[in-house]
Amino acid sequence: MASFNLFLLPGDGIGPEIMIQVKEVLGWFEKRGVAKFETESGLVGGSAYDAHGKAISESDMALAQAADAVLFGAVGGPKWADVPYEVRPEAGLLRLRKDLGLFANLRPAICYPALASASSLKPELVEGLDILIVRELTGGVYFGEPKEIVTLENGEKRAVDTQVYTTHEIERIARVAFDLAKTRRNKVSSAEKHNVMKSGVLWKQVVSKVGAAEYADVELEHVLADNCAMQLVRRPKQYDVIVCDNLFGDILSDVAAMLTGSLGMLPSASLGAPDAATGKRKSLYEPVHGSAPDIAGRGLANPIAMIGSFAMALRYSLGLGDAADLLDKAISDVLGSGVRTADIAKPGENTVSTTEMGTAIVAALDRLSA
Repeated sequence: MASFNLFLLPGDGIGPEIMIQVKEVLGWFEKRGVAKFETESGLVGGSAYDAHGKAISESDMALAQAADAVLFGAVGGPKWADVPYEVRPEAGLLRLRKDLGLFANLRPAICYPALASASSLKPELVEGLDILIVRELTGGVYFGEPKEIVTLENGEKRAVDTQVYTTHEIERIARVAFDLAKTRRNKVSSAEKHNVMKSGVLWKQVVSKVGAAEYADVELEHVLADNCAMQLVRRPKQYDVIVCDNLFGDILSDVAAMLTGSLGMLPSASLGAPDAATGKRKSLYEPVHGSAPDIAGRGLANPIAMIGSFAMALRYSLGLGDAADLLDKAISDVLGSGVRTADIAKPGENTVSTTEMGTAIVAALDRLSA
């Protein structure tokens, strides 16, 4: 039986609650002999700041570097609103992305048939929706320098964030998008703002060159990022794989998330480059949603995005595609049976707790493997 080392970073808010449900699911797979999972847990975000005065400790960074995959919950909350910027809870996640070299963020937006009515759009627009947003994660305006607020001679303040991309950074994220499109519907939509941004001009040039030279059999279209946002709420099923920079990827993936009915439904994977010797990638898996401090500790959180993130880990890091398919099917069956947490329930509909949703998914795994 294969053995894998998973590093768990539950984080803040609802993070610990949803991580417990992942542990139940991975325990099920271990009991069934699919694999052995060695797990260690650490602190990130506000919880790490409270313990260490920083958003993630050096020892936990070392454990993340050594893991076969990192499972991440959520960080942040009003408790830490006034901590210094460089040690804010979100700095822990940004450091993990940067130090692990996690340049490719995969954010699927899938609308399960049972939840089509939960979307803010008409059911016919979103039923069967299956989009994959591929976001560049370690460059662009989030990491560019200078990044500062300075006081000018006249006393005014000036804030600067720098958008920077190199040919290499664009090429490698484009190849990820094209490779994934070949496993799906063979279409890539590249979103940027070449009409007003020089980084957008380079982005379009490089993606076009990679597509023509290496992926001539994949359909490529270019779309301005603001138009892409509009099209996502107008006719979202026109898209298959959308590739975009760090900032636009952040925005467009949240738009796509709400098409499915709830941020609590959507997982994500952040991947590094394959190791030259082993072929393995550094990786981190996290739900798209935040820490939801308003419902933390109340058993109201939807754990599906966190459980779905583990399914992506099974698929992309652990080579357990059949197990990932089984887990995805269990989630779909539970939703099809009408089990709902509060975020995806209709008014007046019965709802279940975080733990009850996790238990229902484990029970579905039992049924499907019987």
